[in-house]
Amino acid sequence: MAAGRIGMGGITRAAVPAERGAPRARGGFRLPPAGTAPASGPSAAGTVQPLGLMALQEVEDAAGRDQRGAARARALLQELSALQAEMLRGRADSGRLLRLAELAEGEPPADPVLADALAGIALRARVELARRGIMVAAR
Repeated sequence: MAAGRIGMGGITRAAVPAERGAPRARGGFRLPPAGTAPASGPSAAGTVQPLGLMALQEVEDAAGRDQRGAARARALLQELSALQAEMLRGRADSGRLLRLAELAEGEPPADPVLADALAGIALRARVELARRGIMVAAR
């Protein structure tokens, strides 16, 4: 069908291919011919791959924060337990107090349950430090 005038407004209609499904001259979306294997490799992923890598890095970062938080919680509990034993013997190691102060600070874990547990343990460490006149800012 050829281009022609429609109505009185001077609007023209572009030529339409005679056969439905015929390839267009410019641009457009076309499926690969049947029986062709889909593309694979880095170019096949296109913009999806960076998003997947970023999501994977966030998961790894959250897991790393959880591991570091759990290790810090265990270390705090060990230091508090040793401090308790020292107090029962009538002496307290000043190095232990410094380690408690350092362990009481740090980034929170990604897991909210672990973060709450670590916050409670760190609070107990801050109380013990405050009893001895060492103030540590809470996060």
